[in-house]
Amino acid sequence: MVDFTRLDEHLKASARDHGNDFAYSYLDKRVTYSELYSRVLKISGYLYEAGYRKGDGIALILPNSDAFLEMYHGALAIGMFVVPLNPLYTPNELLYMLKDSGVKVIVAPVQMAPIAPMVMQALPGVSLIVAGDSYESIVAPLITFDTVVAHQPIQKLDEKLMIDDLAVVLYTSGTTGKPKGAMLTHQNLSSNAMMAGIHLRFSGDDRIVTVLPMFHVFSLTVCVNAGIFSAAELIILPRFSPKEVIKVIEETKATIFAGVPTMYNFIMQAAGDTHVDFHSLRYCISGGAAMPVAILNAFEKRFDVIVLEGYGLSEASPVTAFAPVDGRPRKVGSIGVSLPMVEQRVVDEQDQEVPVGEVGELVVRGPNVMKGYLGRPEDTQKALRDGWLHTGDMAKMDEDQYFYIVDRKKDMILVGGFNVYPREVEEVLFTCDGVLEAAVVGVPNSDYGEEVVACIVRKNESITAEYIERYCESHLAKYKLPTRILFMDDLPKNMTGKVVRRELREQLQDKAINNM
Repeated sequence: MVDFTRLDEHLKASARDHGNDFAYSYLDKRVTYSELYSRVLKISGYLYEAGYRKGDGIALILPNSDAFLEMYHGALAIGMFVVPLNPLYTPNELLYMLKDSGVKVIVAPVQMAPIAPMVMQALPGVSLIVAGDSYESIVAPLITFDTVVAHQPIQKLDEKLMIDDLAVVLYTSGTTGKPKGAMLTHQNLSSNAMMAGIHLRFSGDDRIVTVLPMFHVFSLTVCVNAGIFSAAELIILPRFSPKEVIKVIEETKATIFAGVPTMYNFIMQAAGDTHVDFHSLRYCISGGAAMPVAILNAFEKRFDVIVLEGYGLSEASPVTAFAPVDGRPRKVGSIGVSLPMVEQRVVDEQDQEVPVGEVGELVVRGPNVMKGYLGRPEDTQKALRDGWLHTGDMAKMDEDQYFYIVDRKKDMILVGGFNVYPREVEEVLFTCDGVLEAAVVGVPNSDYGEEVVACIVRKNESITAEYIERYCESHLAKYKLPTRILFMDDLPKNMTGKVVRRELREQLQDKAINNM
């Protein structure tokens, strides 16, 4: 049995054992672990003196930045829980999550200062800290990040901090209703950071490109938490630009790049035929969505670097599986094997395990699985029934215990009684010349229940719907064939670059209504 520590103890240990090594670089600043820890202690001192205690919440509505990293650890060190939120959410979306989580302090970029009066009126008693380069327009009662980080360290905490204390509340995407806050404890997150860091063999020699949004659990665990546990250096980029990523990898000799599938596609497009030197990369990591095999193979061939696929979800902190790096074979198209101490099964509608090779719902249990949904006991009971986290993802397992994600349960298309998994059709479309991006959704059909619609972004306008239809006919069973090919300028994506099929379905429904 492994003894896990609190998440904030990882930073303390790295500062103690690797104090002179670099913890992160951001813009023109490079900070050692000793310097980072010193700044975090000052932030903790400010928060504690301001009256915040164990169990109080702090919302970070910040892009990737030094402020995010330091406020995150400063709050955790005194027992507060952190609610990371997307700065691009609308004010109404933000207010819903801020109220639902009951936070007592908000940290936001200085650019959001104009909406501060509205936020503070809606949330009386909540303090607001702003971070950024320009504070000229800031007036009381707003507090600047510079003021916070200039405070004196705390001497002693009154409360005893525990491994099962709440550390982070992550809001789900809300595709089936209002977003739910997944409650992750220190044990959930620290165990996942340790397991991911050890499995991926991170070390103090690694330089991890941290361009995935830190407010998203993929980046928070794989880049930030696992990176700090391993005393690696985080190369923090405020936003994703494929040309900037290429430049940073080459100039910093980065060893790890983590991204979602669309990022890999954009990097290939940005590189074109120019010479790109990625020899410093030990490997790349892909997650957040299933990576089309055609894109994975093309990226590896173009840049001569291996891409390791993994799988996770917010409720599991998030990583449950990864491609092996211990000499076992890598199976392209698979999410790999279960992480140490994580159990995974594939079950049917009665939660009975299905035979090897058959499709069912992926369920998970382990020290990384959430405490539950904040204020939602019924949703918690449903998600964690029988002691297993039900992921909502359809999967299968082979004889070597490698797992394969087939698709989201709710995205499955039922055509005349047959199951059609969008990913299977998308994999074929990505091998078709001229297809840049593709997403497949199901829409109602009076004869067959649903029909398959393919939404495509073309590399050029010479490609036709007839050409794609003929290509699909030679690669797919008849009931899986798209009945409609729709060309689009771009596909709707969330902040991490994952295609939002729900928005596609809504767009198609609106078009159908307007054409009636």
